[in-house]
Amino acid sequence: MIKIEINNSKKYSVNNQLILNTVKFAEKLEKTINGIVEINLVNNQEIKQINKLWRQKNSITDVLSFAWREEKKLKSDYLGQIFISYPRIIKQAKEYKVNSEEEFVRMLAHGLLHLVGYDHKTTKDAKKMFFVQEKILSKQFKKK
Repeated sequence: MIKIEINNSKKYSVNNQLILNTVKFAEKLEKTINGIVEINLVNNQEIKQINKLWRQKNSITDVLSFAWREEKKLKSDYLGQIFISYPRIIKQAKEYKVNSEEEFVRMLAHGLLHLVGYDHKTTKDAKKMFFVQEKILSKQFKKK
């Protein structure tokens, strides 16, 4: 069973029910998504600092995920943490010509999948990850 903690200290206008629905559907689709997930909505400067500290990349990114159970060395109720730059999501939504909620759900799904071991380093892995990511997205935003 999954539980979520949402940290939105900047008071970005994000629909908490949309977050809950997305996480619940992702859990049904991918059984390894379970435990406590901390979702942090941050600004560009914060995500840039986190990216530099943990990935040695001095740049703004959209989503970062930190799996607590990686390598199965840590026994914890926490699955991990997800950091999402809300201003970056707004910018990407405009660039990709989608609404901001859709882009937010896409990045939330992306972060969740990283927490349970999905990656996109190879073409094969990317196809698998993005297929599941878009399936999660399609549950929230059915294409006409």
